[in-house]
Amino acid sequence: MNKLKTLCVNALAIVSITAFAQTDKATTAKIVEAKTYTFVARSATPLNVQDISAVMSRMPGNIQGGTINLNENYYEVKVTPDSVIAFLPYYGRSFTAPIGQNEGGVKFNSKKFEYKSTKGRKRGWDILIETKDAKENFRLVLNIGDEGYATVSLNSNAKQSITYQGYLKENEERK
Repeated sequence: MNKLKTLCVNALAIVSITAFAQTDKATTAKIVEAKTYTFVARSATPLNVQDISAVMSRMPGNIQGGTINLNENYYEVKVTPDSVIAFLPYYGRSFTAPIGQNEGGVKFNSKKFEYKSTKGRKRGWDILIETKDAKENFRLVLNIGDEGYATVSLNSNAKQSITYQGYLKENEERK
């Protein structure tokens, strides 16, 4: 009976992992080449894990830092040929304090940016995006796999680095 339970749990885990892939190889190649995709963040890993762990260990429940799970229906980076729009949370050390209450995190809408795409060594794509007109100078490095899974490393002149893990999806048509 235990073997049957283990087999069912393993089968369910494999099916759920493959179900999270949002695009197939052809769709991923099409949207990356056309520069029309949205990166959806599922988790964040700050650079200073020890500092985050120290703060979070003082909170109720004694939560440890490290990888922070995100609401994947909320945080994203949308790329189009003429703009890059980011709305991501930020966990880590910031060297400048936000003036307004709603200015935390990583939020920008850039129309002036550099976009460099190269085919990955083994497969997938390596993309570099550098904003020129955002409040902070952001540098995003996207490592995209063939199935649409992606990692975004974000660097800024005013914040420590942070890495986001997630997946790509096609941009939704506006009605």
